[in-house]
This record gives sequence, C-alpha cells and structure tokens, in this order.
Amino acid sequence: MKTTLKIEELAMLGLSIWMFSNLNLEWWWFLLFFLSPDLGMLGYLANDKVGAFTYNLVHHKGIAILVFIMGGVVQNEWLQFTGIIIFGHASFDRVLGYGLKYPSSFHDTHLGRIGKK
Repeated sequence: MKTTLKIEELAMLGLSIWMFSNLNLEWWWFLLFFLSPDLGMLGYLANDKVGAFTYNLVHHKGIAILVFIMGGVVQNEWLQFTGIIIFGHASFDRVLGYGLKYPSSFHDTHLGRIGKK
C-alpha cells in the first residue's frame, strides 16, 4: 500500500509541474521556491505545537488548492503559483515519507513516525 500512495503522490507532483508549465513564468521561479514551504519549520523554534501548526499550514494540499483557485478567480498568476508550489512540495514530501505533523513532536506525522527510532 505504501508504494501505491507514493506513486499517487508522485503523480500529484507531476500534476503540479504540468500546472506550472501553463503559467507565464520562467522555470527558475519553480526551482527557486520549491523548497520554500519548509520555512514553516521555523515555528518549531517556539515549540512543537506552534511548529506543527506553521508546518501544516504550508504543507496542506487543501490550502494549496484554495490558494490556486483564489488566484484563478482574481486572475492573479502569483497566487496560482503559490498554490502550485505548496501542492507540489507537499506531494514531494509525501513521496519521501514526510507527512503533516502532530503537535506532540516533529517526528510524529500522519504517515507514521519519521527519524531515528
């Protein structure tokens, strides 16, 4: 089952790349900002609860889709770009086994525990 989920996430990453290709932006924008959602980890400097909230906020696919749709409604390509980056990055993280965080610890995710046992 894990392999099936990883393939599904890889397909969603491919979808985000295809969606980006339909914007009128240079490819270096995608490469430059692809890892930017990981800045959400800075919340862990405060504590695990704040860290989980900030990390999940910028790794949640529902939020990514909402931001993308809002960009389409107001015809703002940069909002669409932001939604695509969040969506693609979250899919990439899931392929690697990183999921949304629980407030108990950075290592506790909806996909299981990560890191050293």
